[in-house]
Amino acid sequence: MIDILGQYYTWIKAFHIIAVMAWIAGLLYLPRLFVYHVEAKAGGELSETLKTMEQRLLRFIMNPAMIVTWILGALMLWANPGLFQMPWMHAKLTGIILITVVHHLYALWRKDFLADKNKYSAKFYKIWNEVPTILMIIIVIMAVAEPF
Repeated sequence: MIDILGQYYTWIKAFHIIAVMAWIAGLLYLPRLFVYHVEAKAGGELSETLKTMEQRLLRFIMNPAMIVTWILGALMLWANPGLFQMPWMHAKLTGIILITVVHHLYALWRKDFLADKNKYSAKFYKIWNEVPTILMIIIVIMAVAEPF
């Protein structure tokens, strides 16, 4: 199996990067929708439209992209277990775990909007909109520059 993974490693990596891009795009867009949702009247037409947009973004783009990212990343690690010996890989994996936690926080907050029970301000979501960006920068630097 590892021979097959090694043979297709660059293809696996390419599709992994595509999945990561889709996932990050969703992570950057969903909290922006939350900002607009805070300003929309609960039960109003805009609120209901945003609920649909948030659900579709999470269900059809973000969740599948996250799953594909994790699966292909795991396959690359399985094909190249020596990566676990690299300190930068531990930092990268920590970033990936944190960005996955952020994903799940966004999913929980979407459920609050769905029930018209949002607890947070637009400023709160604007701040959280920056978290995936910071984590993405760390993850990319670890993966590309391998600084330590």
